[in-house]
Amino acid sequence: MKKWLVVLMAAWLSACSSGGESKSYYQLPLVQSSVQSSASQGSRQLWIDQVAVADYLAGNGVVYQTSDVQYEIATNNLWASPLDQQLKNTLVANLSRQLAGWVVASQPLGNDQDTLSITVTGFHGRYDGRAVVSGEWLLNHQGRLTKQPFHIELKQDQDGYDALVKVLAEAWQKEAANIATELKRLP
Repeated sequence: MKKWLVVLMAAWLSACSSGGESKSYYQLPLVQSSVQSSASQGSRQLWIDQVAVADYLAGNGVVYQTSDVQYEIATNNLWASPLDQQLKNTLVANLSRQLAGWVVASQPLGNDQDTLSITVTGFHGRYDGRAVVSGEWLLNHQGRLTKQPFHIELKQDQDGYDALVKVLAEAWQKEAANIATELKRLP
């Protein structure tokens, strides 16, 4: 009987040690804002045409910059759904909340709409404890194109991927607020 107990204990310990690290999956949270929009008849329309990400961000792994020239793509800390989809969905939600009188959608709305396309070139943590969100957006408003680069760095106060994802989401929300400010200035 003792022999079987020893064998079971050894099997259990080897299963625990050989399993390796488990995978963790992350989804960008919606950062809550006190501003609420309300759509009305005759609303302005904004179609978020696309949010494209740089090739190194397009995989499943959360990216971390380890030096000024080196990046690591995590193998056990993964995006729960494609990053470009998460960025687009959270952008639609954030802009909808911040733009009163606008209808913001991820699908075409009709002929009388503004169109926004975004290319994200940075969405990662960095060795100095900062989260980086960068890229550029292109707005087509009544046939007039406006191109705007962006670069946001926020300090990550806590260690770990959970904290990194939350700070990246906060930086993305800040860029949504910057875009909303520009859109409110349109004639």
